Amino acid sequence: MEHSGDRFDVVVVGAGIMGSATAYQLAKRGEKTLLLEQFDFLHHRGSSHGESRTIRATYPQDYYCAMAMESSTLWEEAQSEIGFKVYFKAQQLDMGPSDNEDLLSIFSSCQKNSVPYEILDHQEVAEKFSGKIDIPENWIGIYTQLGGVIKATKAVSMFQALACRKGAILRDNIEVKGIVKDAEKGGVWISASNGEKFWAKKCIITAGAWARKLVKTVSGFELPIQPLETTVCYWRIKEGHESEFAIGGDFPTFASYGPQLIYGTPSLEFPGLIKIALHDGYPCDPDKRPWGPAMLLSSLKEWIEGRFSGLVDHGEPVVSQSCMYSMTPDEDYVIDFVGGEFGKDVVVGGGFSGHGFKMAPLVGKTLADMALYGKAEGVNLKHFRIQRFERNPKGNIKDPSEDRVGFSSNNK
Repeated sequence: MEHSGDRFDVVVVGAGIMGSATAYQLAKRGEKTLLLEQFDFLHHRGSSHGESRTIRATYPQDYYCAMAMESSTLWEEAQSEIGFKVYFKAQQLDMGPSDNEDLLSIFSSCQKNSVPYEILDHQEVAEKFSGKIDIPENWIGIYTQLGGVIKATKAVSMFQALACRKGAILRDNIEVKGIVKDAEKGGVWISASNGEKFWAKKCIITAGAWARKLVKTVSGFELPIQPLETTVCYWRIKEGHESEFAIGGDFPTFASYGPQLIYGTPSLEFPGLIKIALHDGYPCDPDKRPWGPAMLLSSLKEWIEGRFSGLVDHGEPVVSQSCMYSMTPDEDYVIDFVGGEFGKDVVVGGGFSGHGFKMAPLVGKTLADMALYGKAEGVNLKHFRIQRFERNPKGNIKDPSEDRVGFSSNNK
C-alpha cells in the first residue's frame, strides 16, 4: 500500500517505547495513526532495547511517585490485553547512608503519596533478605512493595502489536527530515529522507536521543538534551545460590544512593546472572557512537563486594551491553508543545534521562491527550515544560545532591 501523501489524524515520529505506547493510545481511541521509525523496528541503536528495566515508586521527587503508581496499573492493563507478560513484579529496596538527602526525600515522598513502606536498619535488612544483602551499620533501607522488572524490547513489541490491532500503520526505515506547518488548511507536513510526505492534523516527536536534532531542525530551538552512552552490566551469582537471587522470590529490585547511584534487578533474563549497573555515562553523538566505552567499574566492584555477602562475583561483569540515556540538565522529562508557529500542532516527549521507561504507558497517554485535546488531565506537566530552561539553563531548581548522573569526560 502506498502511504506517501496519505492524511492522518496523528503522526508519531520515533518508535521506541514512548512512541509505541503513544501510537497505541491514539489508535485505541479510533484516531488514524501513523508511527514512523528511522531504523528497523526493535533496533539496538537507541534507548528502548535490551532485556530489562526497573519499575519503582520510590523517587526523591514526589511527582514521579504518583506517575509510577499509575503506570504500574497501565502496564498490567496492556499486558492483559496482549495476552503475555512484560511486567514481572518484585519488591523494591532503596539503601544508603541514614543521612542521605535522597533517601530522606524518598521517605517523605512515600508518606505524601500514601505508599506503604518500612524503614530497615542494618540488621533488619539482613533478616528481610535472608542474609543476601548486607548494608553498613550507618545505612538504612527503605522497603516497599511496588518494584519489578519490565522486559524492554518485549514491551516495545507489545505496544506496537496493540497499536496494529487497533488500526495504526507502522513503518520503519523512514527517517523524518522535516516538519512544516500547512498554512492553507492547517495541520503539518512531515517529510522523509526518501522523498515521502505525510500530512497530519497533529505530530508527536518521540525520537529519543535524536529529539534534540529533530526539534532544532523543525523549530530552530535546541532542547538541552544530551545523549549519554551507558553500559549495563551482569554479574555471576556464586554457584549454588542462583535461585536465591531470582525473580519471584524475596530478592528485590534495588537502588543505592551515595556518591554514585547504583541500581539492579533480580536474576531474570540471564539465569545465574544479576544486573547491577551505574547510573552514569559518556556524552555522545547518537549518529557517531563509540559503542561501548569502558566505564570505570572499580567503585561498582567495591560496592558489589560489600553488599551481597560474597554471593556475587565482583571480579568482572560477565555480560556488558551498551545503551543510551537522553539527559536533561535537571533529569526531568520534556513533555510539551514545540510551540512557535506550530502552536499545539506538534508535541514533543523526550529527555527521559535513564528513568523514563517505567512511565511509558502514562507518558503515551499524556502525549496522546496533548495532541488530541491540547492538554492532559491527571499529570502535572509544570516540571516538564520546555520554558523552564529559558528561566534557568539548569532547569528545575533542585538540591545539589539530586544531580545523580556523572558525565564522564574521557573514554578510558
